[in-house]
Amino acid sequence: MTIKRTHVLIPEELSKAIDKLVGQRKRSKFITEAVKERLHRIRLLQALEKTAGIIKTEEHPEWKSSKDVAKWVKHLRKEDENRFKKIMKKD
Repeated sequence: MTIKRTHVLIPEELSKAIDKLVGQRKRSKFITEAVKERLHRIRLLQALEKTAGIIKTEEHPEWKSSKDVAKWVKHLRKEDENRFKKIMKKD
């Protein structure tokens, strides 16, 4: 990865808090990781907004309500558990 030096202004209190937490020599790494996390979150939210409503509840009645989703997830987990038990019996 190519590194580019950039000049970023942040409040002094924030700089001191970062230094206290991770050390002055690791400030750039900490800020880089924080920015990566924030960018990932923004991109994820944009993707969610873009795809919101793409799946209709008529097509997936198991997602009609929170209760239905919980029931559906419980069923999937039970299926996985049963499959795992069958695999373990073969060994």
